[in-house]
Amino acid sequence: MGFTGFVPFARLPKADVHDEAGVYVVLRETGGAPEFLPSSPAGRFKGKDPSVAVERLRGNWVDSARVVYIGKASAATPKRGLRRRLEEYRRHGTGKKAGHWGGRFVWQLADSAELLVAWRPSVAGVDAAAEESALLHAFVQRYGLLPFANLRH
Repeated sequence: MGFTGFVPFARLPKADVHDEAGVYVVLRETGGAPEFLPSSPAGRFKGKDPSVAVERLRGNWVDSARVVYIGKASAATPKRGLRRRLEEYRRHGTGKKAGHWGGRFVWQLADSAELLVAWRPSVAGVDAAAEESALLHAFVQRYGLLPFANLRH
């Protein structure tokens, strides 16, 4: 589908991510049921704890899906493209304050350090939000649910 990267979050600072609008996916390569942490190591956002109950995480889990989150970076404002958005997401997962609240459930996966992130710049003239919506729609068509860490469509 044109995605590149497929690197662990820890390698993002060194990855060649362009700072343009686009979409990204977070993948879990290992199969089987996940183990969930009782609290999130992710940073707080606007003073809110990102942790959720393990029961809620279990309820969101999508069996047999490798994609656990689909996100977008709409470069509507300068320097708000994929590079910055993914760096915010990575920083949030390391416990630092960052402007990335979406997809926070991934950090309560015990194997979150093994998750891979891949990205795809938007095609000229195509809005990143529309691309994200299309990817989410395709996922729901296949699995009947949103990806594990996507809380809204």
